Amino acid sequence: MGVAVWSCGGAAVFASALLSGRRSHGSRLAPSELHFATASSCPLPFLSGPAIPFSPAPMPSSRAQLRLLRLRVQASAGVVLQDAAATTFCFAGAYSLVLVFDTLAERNIIQKQSLSRKAVHVLSGLLYMATWPFFRSVIVLTQSICSSSMVARYFAAVVPLLNCIRLLCYGLRLLTDEGVVKSVAREGRPEELLRGPLYYVIVLLLCTLVFWRESPVGVVSLTMMSGGDGFADIVGRRYGVTKLPYNQQKSWVGSISMFVFGMLFSVGMLYYFSVFGYVDFDLEQTITRVALISLAATVVESLPISDVIDDNVSVPLTSVLTSVLLFG
Repeated sequence: MGVAVWSCGGAAVFASALLSGRRSHGSRLAPSELHFATASSCPLPFLSGPAIPFSPAPMPSSRAQLRLLRLRVQASAGVVLQDAAATTFCFAGAYSLVLVFDTLAERNIIQKQSLSRKAVHVLSGLLYMATWPFFRSVIVLTQSICSSSMVARYFAAVVPLLNCIRLLCYGLRLLTDEGVVKSVAREGRPEELLRGPLYYVIVLLLCTLVFWRESPVGVVSLTMMSGGDGFADIVGRRYGVTKLPYNQQKSWVGSISMFVFGMLFSVGMLYYFSVFGYVDFDLEQTITRVALISLAATVVESLPISDVIDDNVSVPLTSVLTSVLLFG
């Protein structure tokens, strides 16, 4: 019982000393910071007497809270501006890429239009994914700053969304740009933009919104569509003499190229994102899983179904399904 009396009495003495120290430093106590310890706050049945004042842990003033909130808002605004700048840079890069290969084709530096088209096919997806670490949006909550990858992916998704709108405008002949049509259409007709090229940017948009940079599923699927399928067409057209027995439109060397380049680009992109801490990277496991995904995508790409379902749909869809099974 003596120990209990000492505990309550010691708390009161400590509180009084704390009050004296704060007064000696010239700080003012708000009324809300001061309350009294009575017998009910120190429940000993024999304790009675006058109320003993003490102060709880100091709380920040309203002015300090406003200042902290202002700093958080300013920090968030700066990062949002960075994301807006990254979006602008990414869209300008995508537009410039098409313009460069269109110029090269017009000056006969690149002899074949199909090579220009497939170069845009390969580089557009890979370079677009390479810009994802540039997006770093945050949101401000009432008490702290929390990172929001969801906000960042929305900024990044603006790029394929704008390209989707552009393709719709050109494909429906609402706008005309012969250079854009030639650089991405197989036969140079505007209506072609509403098929393969449109599917391509829609897949970019969906993988950005659904999977983003933290998921190997989206990264591998986009890489197979852009790098793997793109190189299959480039190499197959140049060296594809021996055709597949079940599909005379595809060659052995083209399918082998898709498997090899799809796997190499996918492993490289996963390692790239692991450097920024977005995905875990174990070389042996990654190579095994990506090889199986690449094999599945290559088999589907080689099937004679291109007239029914476009490669820009079948390849990423197969890659997504296989990646979900292997990566979880």
